[in-house]
This record gives sequence, C-alpha cells and structure tokens, in this order.
Amino acid sequence: MPNANNWQGDVLRDLRGTPPQQHAPDHGSAQGHAQAQSHGPAQEQHPAQQQQQQQPQPQPQRQEPAGTEAQPPSRNTAASPGPAAPPPRTQRPARSPDSRPVVDSALTGTARRPQGGESAAARISRAARRIVSSSTAREVAELTRTAEQIQQPVTTGRQIAVTSIRGGAGKTTVAALLGSAYAHYRHDPVLLVEADPALGSLPLRLGADSLRWTTADLADIVEPQMSLLDVTGYLVQLPDNAWLLPGSQGRIGAMLDTAAYERVMVALRRYFGVTVVDCETLPAEVARVALSAAQARVLAVPATLDGITSTYAVLQWMQGLPRHMIAGTVVALTSTTSRPGIDVEAAAEKLRSTGAAVHVLPHDRHLAAGGELRTELLARPTRLAATRLAAEVFQLSQKRR
Repeated sequence: MPNANNWQGDVLRDLRGTPPQQHAPDHGSAQGHAQAQSHGPAQEQHPAQQQQQQQPQPQPQRQEPAGTEAQPPSRNTAASPGPAAPPPRTQRPARSPDSRPVVDSALTGTARRPQGGESAAARISRAARRIVSSSTAREVAELTRTAEQIQQPVTTGRQIAVTSIRGGAGKTTVAALLGSAYAHYRHDPVLLVEADPALGSLPLRLGADSLRWTTADLADIVEPQMSLLDVTGYLVQLPDNAWLLPGSQGRIGAMLDTAAYERVMVALRRYFGVTVVDCETLPAEVARVALSAAQARVLAVPATLDGITSTYAVLQWMQGLPRHMIAGTVVALTSTTSRPGIDVEAAAEKLRSTGAAVHVLPHDRHLAAGGELRTELLARPTRLAATRLAAEVFQLSQKRR
C-alpha cells in the first residue's frame, strides 16, 4: 500500500512553494479546453493536419500561418534536437463513456412522495415551546457562529473522508449532509467524491439524474494545465456551486485502485476548497489511503449495541496510531429508529473517552426513506446537528496541514 502521508506532504510542499512557470498556450491546452467543452476525449486531427505536423520545417525559424500561435516541435519529428521527450504518464480513454441514468426508468415509479423529517405535531409542539421560551435568540447566535466557522478561508483544499465499519451505518447519508452544508455556507467550489465504486448510492442521495465520467476515468484525463472549467466538464453539477465525481455508473464489479485515487485527489484538490470523500467500508485499501491522506475523518456509526461495541474497539485501536489520527476523527452516531435500543447519550460519552469527537444525528423520517436528500424536508434538529457536525469536522481539518 502506498504511503499516503508522503504523497500528501509532497503536494502541500509544491502548493506552498513558488507558483509554476507560465507557458504560452500550446496545442495540448487548447485540446484540453475543447475536450472539457464536449465532455469527452479530444477529437482526432484531420489527416492533412497530421501530415503537416510530421513534415520538418526547412527554415531555422518556422513560419506559422496567420492567426495561430507557434507550436513546439513534435517529439515524433526526426529533426527535433535533443533527447526524445518521455512518453505521457497516462493514456486517455479510447472513447467517451455513455451517459447512464442513476435510477432505471422501470424503477422511478416505485418511489413515493418524499415526506418531511418530522411529523406536523412535532413541528407545532416545537414552535409553541420556542414562543414561550428564550431559546430562539440562542439558536440564532449559535447558527451564526457555526456558519462563520464553516466559511473560514483555506490556503489549500481540505479533504474530509467519511467511512464506516460496516454497511448500513449511514456513511453515504453523512457524506451527503456534509457536502450539502459546505456547499450552502461556503463561496468556493465544493467537491463530493464517491470512492466506493461497488454500487455506491451517493449520486442517488444527491439527486443526480445521470452519470458519465467516474473517478477511475478521470485519473487518465486530468492534467495540471487544466482550468476549473475544463475539470468541471467531467463532473456532475449540483446546487450551490457543488460538484460530484461518481465512483461508478451503477455497474457491478467496478473497481478503483489506490494509484488512480491518488492521481485524482492530488490533481483536483487545488480546484476545490473542501472535498468530501465517500469511502469504502473499512478495511478496504482505498479507504485506508483516503483516511490517512485526509485532514479530517468521519466515522459513521449506527446507534445500536453492536455498532457501539465495534466502534469502541476500533477507536481503542486508533489510540495506538499517531495522535493526529484519532484527534482528527469525528464519530457521527446516527439513530436508525425513533426509539433506539440503547442510551444514545451514554454511548456517546463512552466513545468520547477514547479521544474522538462524537456528534449525534437524531432519527429523521426523510433520511430514513433512503431517496434524494432534500434539505428543506429535514427536521430542524437534524439540520442543526448536521451543521454542527460539518463545522467541527472543518475546524479539525484546519488544524492538519
């Protein structure tokens, strides 16, 4: 397994050093721009253009046609002085992948109308309590402080990895909540990466209609000279200046190796202020690399006895790792039912004794339905808890450079 801390440190040193030297635009950058506009690989050149590039120029100074910029000699030209340039690091896909719907048309009619996170009676009762108490001003002040924490500027892109010990723990839901909170409060672009290609549900949770390019595809495409506009041509646009990079197109057996994941994350971090990564369930190799490289980690845990027991064992094991690992970890304790079978607050205190932060996400009918996440339908306690979680995770990521 590659040493993720080393490659992350190299990237940070590069970003903190002198800015890269600017070159005149060449055919490659123009080709990359056209590629992003068409959302696919660059088109092949006309045979006449290929023949013109292969012919050596008789004059010492080449004369270019009017209105075009000078092109460097092709490395395939025999007259090129000096040693041949090394081959390209990656090879672009032979063709553009076809767009596929997130939900099959035969299944779209099975979904019911989404419901609110809490009942009408609960909303009325809460409104009545707020009228007769002085908690409204305190809530407004707390939300203001939380928003200011999330809106703090960053010098380099923050990567936040979300994972779980087992399936069904609410990992993807937590990732979607975090990404939605950052996209709502921050002004710079926010990226959500699905590093769980085995039938991950992040695109469904975020309301994407169709998928085309995946994380593995982009590893062979992204290049340092690309602009943000070039890169976003391969991503799924979401509301509030957020973008999604899917892990698969819903196909069984899709794979993502650590080398491809590293290339994508190193290349994309300079474009986005915050990147939320929906990882595989531990102990997958890509998930371990993502957790090591991220500035903050979120561990989604169901509020059940077996979930608490397993998580407590994992946090005890993490105490033997470098201190920043557990200090930068937040446990998102999610209530899967309205009446959990454990004392949630007592369980949270037990998990906090290991040194990890713990946030409780209350049961929400809208989240429990498992469809598209619509923040306006979330119960108010869920919105407040998710915002607090996003603020603390972001603050922890700021402490790790």
